[in-house]
Amino acid sequence: MSDIIVKPSQLYGRVTAPPSKSDVHRAIICAALSKGVCRIAPVALSDDIKATIGCVRSLGAATEINGDVLTVNGTNIFKNKTASLDCKESGSTLRFFVPVAAAGGIETEFSGRGSLVSRPIGLFADILPKAGVDCETSGTLPLKIKGKLKAGTFEVAGNISSQFITGLLFALPLLDGDSKIVLTTPLQSVGYIDMTIACLKKFGVNVETTDYGWFVKGNQKYISRDYRTDGDWSQAAFFLTAGAVSGDVTVDGIDINSTQGDKEIVNLLKRFGADVEVSDDSVRVRKSELSKADIDASQIPDLVPILSVLAGCAKNNTVIHSAERLRIKESDRLKTTADMLKAVGGKVEEKSDGLEIFGTGGFKGGTVDGSNDHRIVMSAAIAALACKDDVKITDRESINKSFPNFFDEYKRLGGVFDV
Repeated sequence: MSDIIVKPSQLYGRVTAPPSKSDVHRAIICAALSKGVCRIAPVALSDDIKATIGCVRSLGAATEINGDVLTVNGTNIFKNKTASLDCKESGSTLRFFVPVAAAGGIETEFSGRGSLVSRPIGLFADILPKAGVDCETSGTLPLKIKGKLKAGTFEVAGNISSQFITGLLFALPLLDGDSKIVLTTPLQSVGYIDMTIACLKKFGVNVETTDYGWFVKGNQKYISRDYRTDGDWSQAAFFLTAGAVSGDVTVDGIDINSTQGDKEIVNLLKRFGADVEVSDDSVRVRKSELSKADIDASQIPDLVPILSVLAGCAKNNTVIHSAERLRIKESDRLKTTADMLKAVGGKVEEKSDGLEIFGTGGFKGGTVDGSNDHRIVMSAAIAALACKDDVKITDRESINKSFPNFFDEYKRLGGVFDV
């Protein structure tokens, strides 16, 4: 992968948030399971979304992309009795499709690449055999499954990735009987489960939230429909933070009433003291003096790298805690976030479940190892805005995983860099 050298600058203007990767994943799967024709728009073809499109096609669905409109025809879903699903580097794709393929009774081999091959999937090996599905895995990829998923009670810890639960929520409505998902520990990343339930409802599938978790009635049918995707709050957070540390940026196309948990970036920016202006479908942030804001990251883990940049540009110290799950992302994201801040001259102490950041009001510059992690690369580019000297960042292409045109928009707003 190539490097990029980002120069100190200021960003000014408006940018439209890309379509929510999380929302698009969910809409594609629901569309395929509807066994009809659905149009989903807008869609941006990040590497993760390409992985999900590839998987629905391997299971028998047909897809066509025209501009930013994706058409999914699920008429032949589950017609293939065996399938090989390449999830590339997408943890969402893998964890969503394991229960879905099992619900269709498809003998499936799952593969991936990069960090995905070492990320844990042992939960499925624990719970699926109890429900009629044989699993062959050492706890990571590759994974082979065989057998048809049976309705029942599924006990799941709430402090694991919410993607495991979402996968079950896609699959259980298709089964012959009713099912329960029972949480054995408090739930983290609630917003992502809310997104799943909201998407399911739009496709005619209902899930009941209970005091123990969720009740899912069996023999439900997904209903085909056209679907308008949300703007992505996770990606908007990068440019909103850019406004807070260096300039004046408005992000359009984001709904403050969205079910996405990462819309919490608005409240967090306010807590740091940023100048924030919110309207129905946009947020404007202007540079201002920033102070500390201690953060519980249990519901917003994806925001931690960019919040760390914000904290480093503030005065006083910020503690980010309850973020231990970041150690099994595309990188050990607590370590790589700490390394990123240190590389540009920030002061940070890595904890077992988070970070303590000693605000210095800005950074010096330096060389950042992007760690093939899209969120580290984009966060480092925002940190460069508050540096005295240039920032060299490795693994520039990793942004293709979620936000392929990030640097195009960065440049359009006034950012300066050399590839």
